Amino acid sequence: MVNKQLSEKEALIKLTALCSRAEHCSGEMLEKMRKWKISEDVQARIMAYLTENKYIDDTRFCHAFILDKIRYNKWGRRKVEQALWQKHVPNDIYAPILNDIDDEEYLRVLRPLLKSKQKSIKAASEYELNTKLFRFAMSRGFTVDIIRQCLDTDDDPEDI
Repeated sequence: MVNKQLSEKEALIKLTALCSRAEHCSGEMLEKMRKWKISEDVQARIMAYLTENKYIDDTRFCHAFILDKIRYNKWGRRKVEQALWQKHVPNDIYAPILNDIDDEEYLRVLRPLLKSKQKSIKAASEYELNTKLFRFAMSRGFTVDIIRQCLDTDDDPEDI
């Protein structure tokens, strides 16, 4: 199949349709246009149109993305930050949104996650169990202070 370059109008139609179906950030749209080999001046015009007409709003995207990843994917702050960084969302857009989320939200997500994970872990001691749970929580992007709050709630691992 020969890759023919999209015209500005065709690219705009594709991107507006894509943005109409789901939230996307400007970084994702720019990446798509780069893959389609669209020139930078056309990319700038298309991005201006998408932004002015509210097809793209990075702040709105961050609100939806962050809450979805925490509540449904059960991610911690660090993993969410990394995902947004990979999408080229500026730190000054997502940092205030992440800062507004209180620790209780993360604790509500992490406690049941650790309780569930604990059942599948084989450990010779409580120390080994806590180490494995700690490593698991770190891999999900939770911060050390949140993990400690969950693991230190009681010395009994059954009460996580």
